[in-house]
Amino acid sequence: MCEITATVIGGGIVGCAVAAGLSGQGVATVLLEKDDAVARGTTSRNSEVVHGGMYYPAGSMKARYCVQGRRMLKEFCTATGVQYRECGKLIVAIADQEIPELERLLELGLLNGVEDLRLVDGAELLRLEPEIRAKAGLYSPRTAILDAEGATRAYADQARSQGAQIMISAPVTGLERGRDCWKVQVTPAGDGRREGWSHSSRLVINAAGLFSDRMAALAGVGIAARGWKLVHSKGNYFRIDPRHAGRVERLIYPVPPADGSSLGVHVCLDLNGQLRLGPDFESVIGVSGQEMDPADPLAELWDYRVDPSRGAEFFRDATGFLPWLKPEDLGPDQCGIRPKLALSGFRDFVVCREGGDLTGLINLIGIDSPGLTCAPALAREVVRLAMELLDE
Repeated sequence: MCEITATVIGGGIVGCAVAAGLSGQGVATVLLEKDDAVARGTTSRNSEVVHGGMYYPAGSMKARYCVQGRRMLKEFCTATGVQYRECGKLIVAIADQEIPELERLLELGLLNGVEDLRLVDGAELLRLEPEIRAKAGLYSPRTAILDAEGATRAYADQARSQGAQIMISAPVTGLERGRDCWKVQVTPAGDGRREGWSHSSRLVINAAGLFSDRMAALAGVGIAARGWKLVHSKGNYFRIDPRHAGRVERLIYPVPPADGSSLGVHVCLDLNGQLRLGPDFESVIGVSGQEMDPADPLAELWDYRVDPSRGAEFFRDATGFLPWLKPEDLGPDQCGIRPKLALSGFRDFVVCREGGDLTGLINLIGIDSPGLTCAPALAREVVRLAMELLDE
């Protein structure tokens, strides 16, 4: 008999939302997070933007879950007191030849169900954001910013209140399928942890983010054959001098690069009105280019420092729509690593219920942007899949 009904691997916002959803259905759940707190990885190293949903192909999981997840996140944050603000967003064309791309994004966004999306001409753009220089814009008033770490902690608290165990400094280093259960091996991490342990679990939900491909491989999935080997990209941010706080009231995005590698360097707002630019796109050679070490499957090889010399490129990209910006206004801020299935082009999320010798395993792979926005909708789908397995 299995000791635990469901084990969730990963304490980012997706994993914590899954744990809250499962425990809310009365499922005995344990969440295992390798770091010393939840939300220490990708969840806390991004723009904290709740996206509208106008970038993604119609019918894709990214499109559907973005629109659904945004609505669910707003409701959840309102109910739990997590900071959430619909500041709105403008995608701006700084040249006439970029306007057709705004029109394409409008059509796609309306097809995806994005509410209140509309084009604005130069005059209205000047009224909305007098400090921005552009020919036209696509206005998404429902785009928001939130306290991403706060939302993750709120999901974890909800899961605990429903009986789930949230275990930190608990990296999973072994997954082995038995007759009816998965054996989950945990190697201790951090001060005060002297002994590891293992437990048996009927279900395993792999929501390990940057390490999700490695967790799948640990369980016996042929990730290369499935095209699930993650490639990682680094997104750097530069802060804008605080004396410019409040000069822009909405998120300002350029027309995205044609290769689909990112949404372009944009003006980010935090909940205090401070401005920063980012993220850019920097390919990473590290974990993605190396084979998993069985003795240390969760080894991190990334450099989270921001190279100050990248500021010149940020300045060049941003002055197209921020004419008042000076090079000395920019300083290195934070960066994040993105768990991508491809460095260019569109790849959808992987949400896969395994069968055969891997029955009881649910994999979430390649949960990059807009994964934060999609988190509650992804969690709802995982709970549906899990309940199907438990009913069989």
